[in-house]
Amino acid sequence: MTLTVEFCGETFPVTDGGSFTIGREGDLALDDNQFLHRRFLVLHQQSDIWALSNVGTQLTATVSDEAGHLEAFLAPGAWLPLVFGETFVSFTAGPTSYSLTILNSEPPFASAPISVNEAGDTTIGATHLTPDQRRLIVALAEPRLRGDGKASVMLPSSADAAARLGWTITRFNRKLDNVCQKLQRLGVRGLHGGPDRLASNRRGRLVEYAVATRLVSRADLVLLEQPAAEDES
Repeated sequence: MTLTVEFCGETFPVTDGGSFTIGREGDLALDDNQFLHRRFLVLHQQSDIWALSNVGTQLTATVSDEAGHLEAFLAPGAWLPLVFGETFVSFTAGPTSYSLTILNSEPPFASAPISVNEAGDTTIGATHLTPDQRRLIVALAEPRLRGDGKASVMLPSSADAAARLGWTITRFNRKLDNVCQKLQRLGVRGLHGGPDRLASNRRGRLVEYAVATRLVSRADLVLLEQPAAEDES
């Protein structure tokens, strides 16, 4: 069973039976970002299966599969088996968002084919996003969607995203609160703002979730060129 990590167009083979460390230092040293743990993620084997562990103390990672069927929130101290042929990992450290791919030559799980609703409605579970809420997510995810495969991008601030949409910061923050509350009610973790969670982390987590689950894609960038609807919530 061969495991390979792809980052910034480079491939890094993982030795069978060994471990592979990802962070500011390690087998894959991402960059000299003071917000990034020296040792953040570790690939290792659990019995006959590869696993991904979060050995950091502050940051979390979003893990998803190619089809968008899986979206896991890997918190500090947690680990996850790697059962797919392609596993996508994304996380945010400070203002920088990172993404990498883990390739498994012998995945123990094969996903079933998916069908697409021709109506084109934007629906998450039983909750619909308003047009402005969707545009807000696209504005925050724009650097990632335009990244052309870049493994790290700078996320926009709330002020920059609001300006991109032609909104006031008050309107932007209200709609950000609304969409985060909707997703939180559906069980999406990491979107709750508070004294112990900076707004930048919440925006990063929203982008990670939206891209990982294919809630927004590059095709949605056209929404940024459309005029805003009435000030609905």
